[in-house]
Amino acid sequence: MSTAPDSAHEDSARKFDASRAGEYRQQSRIALAGYEACHELSACMLAAALGAGREARILVAGAGGGATEIVTAAALEPRWRFTAVDPSEPMLALAVARLAETGLAARTEVVHGTVADLPDEAAFDAATLIGVLHHLPGDEAKRAILRDIARRLRPGAPLILAGNYRAYASEPLLLAAWGERWRQQGAGPAEVEAKRARILQGADPPPSEDAVAELLREGGFAPPLRFFSSLFWGAWLARRVPDAA
Repeated sequence: MSTAPDSAHEDSARKFDASRAGEYRQQSRIALAGYEACHELSACMLAAALGAGREARILVAGAGGGATEIVTAAALEPRWRFTAVDPSEPMLALAVARLAETGLAARTEVVHGTVADLPDEAAFDAATLIGVLHHLPGDEAKRAILRDIARRLRPGAPLILAGNYRAYASEPLLLAAWGERWRQQGAGPAEVEAKRARILQGADPPPSEDAVAELLREGGFAPPLRFFSSLFWGAWLARRVPDAA
């Protein structure tokens, strides 16, 4: 049985407690080979979709951690303003600290909560959902956050969706390579095995790229274009269809 959307957000937020938030910035760069490249290309894709140099309001769902989406995009587009949303208070605190450090606090509204807590109006020119979907258990929670984002986007507005897809156990070679990535960065055999056990038990990614496209369709988006891939990770751009509700 699928987890209810509100409960799924609460469960996901609890996973990113203070201890996990503290290790996030370093760990995420190991877990995702090409972390910076994905964020840089995401900003470039949004700029290409919106038109370089224009003003835009960007919704950043799941912005906690190092606020990398905002820092990277803001450097490329100085006229963009951001709304950062995250249900995890420790993760959001990290983002707030990073925004202050980079001088971007004045360009960013910070919301402790979920996208559903925002006003229900199509006020945003674009959105990002990076590293979030595979942490939400069940398809209904995944569809719900996509619908919530779609309702707050202008018709035709682009969404950057990025995260893990494919069932981890279904791709043993990719899973083994993921373990080797940790070994490459200095992890011993016991730590590598613990990381592998954690990813197998701690996330619920869509089972395929087709499943990602179907979730986006059900959430109110046109067919996506993939622009980045790294082992289990993929990144896509999809546009809100005009009649999404």
